[in-house]
Amino acid sequence: MSDLFERHIDGYGTVRVRPLDPAGDARVVHAWVREERAAFWGMTGLTRAQVTEVYAHMATLDTHHAHLVTKDGAPAALLQTYEPGADRVGECYPVRPGDIGVHVLLAPAGPAGRRPGWTSALLTGMTAYALLGLGRRRIVVDPDVRNTRAVERFRRQGFTPGPEVVLPEVVLPDVHLPEKRARLAFLEREAAFPGDPV
Repeated sequence: MSDLFERHIDGYGTVRVRPLDPAGDARVVHAWVREERAAFWGMTGLTRAQVTEVYAHMATLDTHHAHLVTKDGAPAALLQTYEPGADRVGECYPVRPGDIGVHVLLAPAGPAGRRPGWTSALLTGMTAYALLGLGRRRIVVDPDVRNTRAVERFRRQGFTPGPEVVLPEVVLPDVHLPEKRARLAFLEREAAFPGDPV
């Protein structure tokens, strides 16, 4: 699949974003989501076929999109973007024109282990895609309040903490999401990329 966005980050490398291929990327994505560290992603018990099915369904939607993010060609993250007004998070805060919702699942650390600044640089590439590549004005994230690492990571990335909310349960023929207590956070384009044209 063709890249949707590319950004070179000095001292880090090139971050690219492309649509997720539900079948072609299933092996990589399934390996990530089944790990204990991905418990808050909510897919640890799914088979590879079920993961494929979830993302094949998402690929039919106009409001929710899944992407594979690579760093210098290597898979680095799963990025989901969505229209907050078409999502349960839209029931929990006043959605503004230009808002975009984002969910991020990072790949596990490689053989070299954790590297200082690696995640921050990768998130910079992903936020550039959402705010500059898609021309949006503000990102909203909704990590589970128990996922303190994610909450703190977004704060360090420059997101402004928002309220703690309860995302309602979703029960549809193709989707079931349990109720979730989340900590909203927001990142304005002007704060993240003050001199960057759209």
